[in-house]
Amino acid sequence: MKEPAHILIVDDDDRIRDLTKRFLTLKGFRVSGAPDAATARGLMENLAFDLAILDIMMPGEDGLSLLCAIRKGPARETPVMLLTARGQTSDRIEGLRLGADDYLAKPFEPEELVLRCEAILRRSQKSAPPPNEIEMSGLVFNAARGELKSGDERIRLTDAELQLLKVLARNAGEPVSREDLAELTSAGLERSVDVQVTRLRRKIEPNPKEPVHIQTVRGIGYRLMPD
Repeated sequence: MKEPAHILIVDDDDRIRDLTKRFLTLKGFRVSGAPDAATARGLMENLAFDLAILDIMMPGEDGLSLLCAIRKGPARETPVMLLTARGQTSDRIEGLRLGADDYLAKPFEPEELVLRCEAILRRSQKSAPPPNEIEMSGLVFNAARGELKSGDERIRLTDAELQLLKVLARNAGEPVSREDLAELTSAGLERSVDVQVTRLRRKIEPNPKEPVHIQTVRGIGYRLMPD
């Protein structure tokens, strides 16, 4: 029988930490809690976790500092979700740059937390690492080099299109919200994301009017589906 995923919750708010721990436990996860970064470090030295959920705004050492420590330590491969204050766009972007796998703004719906946890765990538990290159109907996208090619021919992408494709490729197979795409690219506005998606589809899709690679996820945003 498969062991339940072990999740670490680090939050100085006792009420939020306890409620989150209780809800995730009811959903079948094994959960440990820590009120601060120091306690979390001690737990991670002695236990293996499948996912760590870190609150950014904590007294003393904050969540971003703890994230940096995790990425430099023996548990560097542990997926991390950040809990951020609503509207703190800079914290979200900095967290993703430092290696966070996802973020969730407070206050949040417990069901959304579970769905995001499950999505992260699915990605992290795949037997093979994500490919360096993604193929789409004869095109090859290399995110590290920022290149989209058809054979030996390089297809020109604008900076905005490249940023968008990189974010979607990093989350291949998973939906990315229009809000996240707006914040993580230079699009700035959700309607600008839609415009960039339309332009990108013209360069990638065999039939842009019936997209198979950059799919619309109703009510959420977009998802990149490689071959």
